[in-house]
Amino acid sequence: MAADETSTPDARRVAPLAPLPDHRNVDTPWWQELWRRHAHITTPLRERGLECDIEFGLSAYIVRVSLPDDSYLIISPPQEPPSERPPGNPEGWIATREHPDDQALFEVIYDSASSADPSVPERSEARHGGSAAPLIEAIDQRLTQLGLLPRPVSPTASVLVPTATPTPHAPETPNTCDTADGTTFYVYGDALCALTDQLNATESHADAAALLHQILDPINGLLEQLSDFFEAAGKKAKEAEQDDGFDLSHDLADAAAEIRALGEVLHVAEDRMRALTRLVPAPQLTSAPDRPPSLPPRVLPVAQPRHTR
Repeated sequence: MAADETSTPDARRVAPLAPLPDHRNVDTPWWQELWRRHAHITTPLRERGLECDIEFGLSAYIVRVSLPDDSYLIISPPQEPPSERPPGNPEGWIATREHPDDQALFEVIYDSASSADPSVPERSEARHGGSAAPLIEAIDQRLTQLGLLPRPVSPTASVLVPTATPTPHAPETPNTCDTADGTTFYVYGDALCALTDQLNATESHADAAALLHQILDPINGLLEQLSDFFEAAGKKAKEAEQDDGFDLSHDLADAAAEIRALGEVLHVAEDRMRALTRLVPAPQLTSAPDRPPSLPPRVLPVAQPRHTR
């Protein structure tokens, strides 16, 4: 189905995803676009066997997650006041667990949205803003405590953690970002350069797709982590409580949103790369001889006499 094909970044996953919701909107372009914008939330939850759907809440679109005990999760941006950010990229996430027949079961699992009321203290996760990774981790932890996680999933991709010394299995490809004397000044940029060198050296589109996964994974990929970095830098600039600090924080927040939007645009690039195959050149024909080889004479069948009665 189109919605699944455009929202499943990792074709190498072992466990199957939980099924898509069963309603007529699934095949409509507007719903598929909403599903694509929330893939960084729905995909890791579906990897854990949880069925997800996109619905409209009080003032914005929400992710509804069905749980084995008939309760459900509501994962949403701020609803009151409504978020001004685009769907799937809010300033914060709120995850609650609710039950249709038991109002006492209501609980807030995660809340990274900034409080509009200065008298209400913010929760500790508010520092994460719209990042998806801490949200998924909090849901993992709570559902594991409740025994409601159908399929625990270990992360298959890790964030690039650059180190000053090479690992024992580091590739021997020379780093094109080294300076003339062989030294490096930017450890994190050097790690990305090493990844670029691996991409240049690979002869397999499948291997190239695996390297793209390191950049585009919606949870642990470099783009998502880079978005978090700029958001954190914006908050740090705001701490100065100066006009230029506030202006800088807005610029950095915009940069984080643009990087996250870029990840959404390129979310199927890994699958498209993996689907590519190197063209096999056609066999070269040798030059024809001056005279074609003679063929043996063709033996014609002997006519059989007809017998008449």
